[in-house]
Amino acid sequence: MMRSQNFYTYAFLKTPDFSLTFPEGNIAPVVLINGAKISAIVEPGISPVAYQTDDEQVIKMVLAHDRVIRELFQQTTILPLRFGTHFNSQESLLNHIDDHAEEYLEKLKNIQNKDEYTLKLIPQVLAEPKQLAVGSGRDYFLAKKQYYETQKIFHLEQNEERNQLIDSITDTYPSSVIVQQQAEEFRLYFLIDRHEQAALLAKVAVWQKASPHWNLILGEPLPPYHFI
Repeated sequence: MMRSQNFYTYAFLKTPDFSLTFPEGNIAPVVLINGAKISAIVEPGISPVAYQTDDEQVIKMVLAHDRVIRELFQQTTILPLRFGTHFNSQESLLNHIDDHAEEYLEKLKNIQNKDEYTLKLIPQVLAEPKQLAVGSGRDYFLAKKQYYETQKIFHLEQNEERNQLIDSITDTYPSSVIVQQQAEEFRLYFLIDRHEQAALLAKVAVWQKASPHWNLILGEPLPPYHFI
């Protein structure tokens, strides 16, 4: 049994009956700790608490956390854990996964062979006419008034497109979309079966055509961070 005091934990998975390729962690290769039904991917001997005052080290650990999860995700279905998850002994880790085995098995079943995608909705900006950069007088103020009216209509159309777009997306994927707003940008997270990738790409093209006031950017397939 490993005797390290801390077990930094990257992911849980169904106890495998096949070999995995273990990636490098933050300072050492990660290892597998097997429970009866659920196992854990861990890096013994480190805890983020020890580095909480070292910003550079924390950034390094965050990047390692994401990289390890992505490499494991390419090999098998996993439950990715939040950055900073750790247990102070192997015994406490094994007790945890044994206590929650049925819950984690059900979650793994629900995300098996599924990928998470992020769709960014970025609003376009109405360019200001060049004559408004400098100027004065009656023509300048008339041009400025016209620009404000055009901008108002632009934003109304943009908001209408956004509402219709989000409604269309949530109707198409009613149980597998999360919508978040970050300033003016919206992000939608999808959980879809891998064989549906081509259909999703086609739908994004249709949504983009119907939303000329927005730029739609679809990310790469990721582990199901938002759906566990």
